[in-house]
Amino acid sequence: MNKKRMVMGLLITILLAALACDKILPGKPADDSILDGPIDGLTGEQHQMFLRGDVAFNDDVFTATNGLGPLFVSTSCGSCHAGDGKGHPFTTLTRFGQTDSTGNTFMQLGGPQLQNRAIPSFMPEQIPAGAAFSKFTPPANTGLGFLDAVPDNTILSLADEHDADGDGISGRVNWITLPPYITHRPGTVERNNKYIGRFGKKAAVYDLMQQTANAYNQDMGIVSSYEPYDSYTHAEIDPEVTNQKVLDLVFYLRTLKAPIQRNQHDADVISGKQLFLNIGCAKCHIPELKTGDYSIPALANKTFQPYTDLLLHDMGPGLNDGYTEGGAMPAEWRTPPLWGLGLSKNSQGGQYFLLHDGRATTIEAAIKGHGGEAQASNASFQKLSATDQAVLIKFLESL
Repeated sequence: MNKKRMVMGLLITILLAALACDKILPGKPADDSILDGPIDGLTGEQHQMFLRGDVAFNDDVFTATNGLGPLFVSTSCGSCHAGDGKGHPFTTLTRFGQTDSTGNTFMQLGGPQLQNRAIPSFMPEQIPAGAAFSKFTPPANTGLGFLDAVPDNTILSLADEHDADGDGISGRVNWITLPPYITHRPGTVERNNKYIGRFGKKAAVYDLMQQTANAYNQDMGIVSSYEPYDSYTHAEIDPEVTNQKVLDLVFYLRTLKAPIQRNQHDADVISGKQLFLNIGCAKCHIPELKTGDYSIPALANKTFQPYTDLLLHDMGPGLNDGYTEGGAMPAEWRTPPLWGLGLSKNSQGGQYFLLHDGRATTIEAAIKGHGGEAQASNASFQKLSATDQAVLIKFLESL
């Protein structure tokens, strides 16, 4: 009997402790309040690959003993993309060396990326005299697989390089040269041995494989078989990360879920979206796109809402840093997707750092920083009443 009472007492104690923990510990966050997590429809094997990629992205930290540097920007992927969100000014990258479409003349002097940190006994890079440069705040990572799966012909159909319709918007493709390790996506379009770039601030990156291999090499000084040259000595060396690790990380980036809009049925959010359309923002920040055939079935032939056209646009002298990549001009920037915008503060220390270099600390300031092809929309925004401006911004913060 005493033994039974002891067991019952122990069970009651455990139950009370569990109830107390439920009151103390926070509950699971809502899906629309976070950016990480996999897309729906992955197989068991794909989930395992996603989890391995998650570890590679968020848990792998490099040091001098496992390949870091000798020059570098960060020691891990996750340090620049907390919670898979946007970066902070502390993690902003500096790119330098190219001023026009003829290419980067500072590649032998450390270009295109400034590696501003170094392991002991090495000196960090400095921007060479006479080199143009620009600062790039790391973007959010979620939903990238959907963007990767948009057919080239869709992007081309949105382009209007010579403004044939006379609306003042002349989005165009950045045609880039591909590294040899790239596998073309279905329906790839080629012109004069160049291909459509769609990732990066200047749309100078073809796909997430290129982005990942470059990030290992340029951000952390880690050599892979895909980018086999040491960024410091420029010599070819043995890989410091396995091909499987790279592939797992690429899969992770491709299969992160898309941001989920919040308060979609709120009257102000609905009105704000209409104002967004009325003043012409959606001519570049296109609300809806559709994927095509794709190597990951869960991403194929899906309609999604990223608010981008993946094209380059001239944003005027205010956003011209004198630096460029590929065939883009210095004032041209790829339309950044707006989905996830309202969650940006979560990874940026509690406030916004927007536009390509984080200079805008409010959404209103980011809008007012738009010039060039976006000047008319900027002017229309500033003509709205204070109430309508607040409603439009409430819509943007819902994304």
